[in-house]
Amino acid sequence: MALGKDYLGQECAVARALELVGERWTLLVVRDVFYGVRRFSDFQAHLDIPRAVLTARLATLVEAGVLERRRYQESPPRDEYVLTDMGVSLWPAIYALAQWAIQYVPSAAGAVREFAHLPCDTVVDRTGLCPACGRVAPPGELEMRPGPGIHAYKRTDPVSLALRKPHRLLEPLHPVIAAAV
Repeated sequence: MALGKDYLGQECAVARALELVGERWTLLVVRDVFYGVRRFSDFQAHLDIPRAVLTARLATLVEAGVLERRRYQESPPRDEYVLTDMGVSLWPAIYALAQWAIQYVPSAAGAVREFAHLPCDTVVDRTGLCPACGRVAPPGELEMRPGPGIHAYKRTDPVSLALRKPHRLLEPLHPVIAAAV
């Protein structure tokens, strides 16, 4: 029997979530939007994702309300993708999954990125809690910084190069990309 492509018959919140964000590439696209990637060509370059797959994933995320498509250029028409409130609420899941991998599926070099709570200038712990103020830092107050494993990160596309520098989550990365090339 062939493996199904959906979770019909599963009365489970995890199954419903996976219906939307469980396809290969989807969480990486969402992660990149948190990192400031907004443009199709930048997703494609950073993820090495096939064009048709990226088109489908972005369309699904827009249709579901996780992303919003915004026009940034009229001629030729070009859009960028921004997280909605629904999309921003995925941050704890993405962060937790990354922290789980750091602990249980570690890289020999260590974490490539760490996240600092900007108001306190303190790296948050594996639960997202800021040790300085005792709050779970929302993504808009986090700055992504190179972690101890950044030296082993070999990607050289413009997005990867831009992400080697501190960058506030949710802020557009494309001006930095232009400067990094």
